[in-house]
Amino acid sequence: MIGILIFPDFQLLDAAGPISVFEIAMRHRGAGPAIKTIAVNPGPVRSSSGVELLARGLRPHAAITTLIVAGGSGIRIAAKCEKTLGFVRAMGRRGVRVASVCSGAYILAEAGLLDGRRATTHWRRTQDFLAAYPKVKLEPDRIFTRDGNIWTSAGISAGIDLALAMVAEDFGDEVARDTARQLVLYHRRSGGQSQFSSLLELKAPTGRFGPLLAWAREHLDEPLTVEALAERAGMSTRHFTRAFMAETGSTPSKAVERLRIEVAREQVQSSSAAIERVAETTGFRDPERMRRAFLRAFGQPPQSLRRAARAG
Repeated sequence: MIGILIFPDFQLLDAAGPISVFEIAMRHRGAGPAIKTIAVNPGPVRSSSGVELLARGLRPHAAITTLIVAGGSGIRIAAKCEKTLGFVRAMGRRGVRVASVCSGAYILAEAGLLDGRRATTHWRRTQDFLAAYPKVKLEPDRIFTRDGNIWTSAGISAGIDLALAMVAEDFGDEVARDTARQLVLYHRRSGGQSQFSSLLELKAPTGRFGPLLAWAREHLDEPLTVEALAERAGMSTRHFTRAFMAETGSTPSKAVERLRIEVAREQVQSSSAAIERVAETTGFRDPERMRRAFLRAFGQPPQSLRRAARAG
């Protein structure tokens, strides 16, 4: 059974997205939906939109095999609720597959389930999450992560991506593809949150390091080392690295790599330039190095993205 944990002022799509994915997947399997919404206080639970879902209480649910925790504007209060945290911890100890959508990661972190684990959350929460939970290995540019039986996903609609991945694990890729097709969605969305985040995308950066990043984007063929960036910013390397991380949620080297990936992707998809030439002009130098970066970011090599763009 799939349990969806909600709380007052939860984000409706955080719950409804995974619910719809599992509903359709189970129907493809010829079974009725085995999905329950649960909350500290049983009964109607009001979402931040005003729409209510009917929830069961947090009594022991032995039938739950997957617990998905929603996020939303009410997360601060929910993440301090001892009944909620105790329930989530108990599910984790039982070996239940526990997941969060968006800011639902705060509940998992408060319950201690993310200590020492890789995780992600909504890009707008990156800076706050890093400060609050230093033991978590936050990967801010992932659509979703999996570390053992603990899954976390990025902002709102990423819960659908997470649920599709779970369906693929439970029922196979064919069911996941059929489910995505019925929902008119990509089976596997390529890229990370940087596609959608105005801060992490770094195309039109704002804030303290905006001009520096804009300059870096125009000089990707140069060796943009941390030391070189710090010197241009007029700061010591150590101070620059700490300040940059605090503002952007990314290390300078990761930010430069994302800039290179984004510009390289544009060139790969919209031009006929040789892959080797793209790697040279965007600072990767080595095509193999660029290929590995594309696999990390998009799950596909440059040639596959080019073929897909031309087919489209």
